[in-house]
Amino acid sequence: MNRIKAVVFDLDNTLIDFFKMKEQCCESAVTAMVEAGLHLDEKTALEKLMKLYWKEGIESQNIFEKFLEKELGKVDYKILASGIAAYRRVKAGNLAPYPHVKSTLIRLKEKGLKLGIVSDAPRMQAWLRLAEMGLTDFFDEVVAFDDTGKTKPNEKPFKAIIQRLGLKAEEIIFVGDSPERDITGAKAVKMKAALAKYGESKYTKNSGIKPDFELKDLRDLIGIVEKS
Repeated sequence: MNRIKAVVFDLDNTLIDFFKMKEQCCESAVTAMVEAGLHLDEKTALEKLMKLYWKEGIESQNIFEKFLEKELGKVDYKILASGIAAYRRVKAGNLAPYPHVKSTLIRLKEKGLKLGIVSDAPRMQAWLRLAEMGLTDFFDEVVAFDDTGKTKPNEKPFKAIIQRLGLKAEEIIFVGDSPERDITGAKAVKMKAALAKYGESKYTKNSGIKPDFELKDLRDLIGIVEKS
């Protein structure tokens, strides 16, 4: 058995409670857009916005424009600006790591492990999230969407992080919340895979691919590494 020499993490809903933050931001944005003249009730508007997010991709950078074009047939910039401003105000105060993230990362670094990130987010967005949580110094390598032009479970992001870390796939554990994207992709390139059960949401899809480990709390990772 290959000794584990590195841990690679998904970012959203693995290190960050991203869905909770996203929904709170969208709730605030919808309220502001309705107050600015959007002729929908808030519940209906939120449901339509979130449905569009999952269709277009949670990292979509122009989702509000697409939402307004669909609902109004055009972009009303008064409504758009109101929504974006409200979204940003809430985001600034609600982006936070899950419990025990920082202490777990410290323990892993103390054990001499390399740490990495593979995220579907654009490069700047990924680094901003890490910076806002004070986590940038923990990671040896970060592979974002810009680096390969592919999203998980495509093998390219996983192969990119393996190459950058300079290790064998079997020497790496990948930790992610999505069976469909994270576990499937990691297992396809022969990494060990740990499912972050604490990050599952109503949007989580089961791929049928079983992880090697399940984590109820991120600090469960310490015991797994110690036994490897």
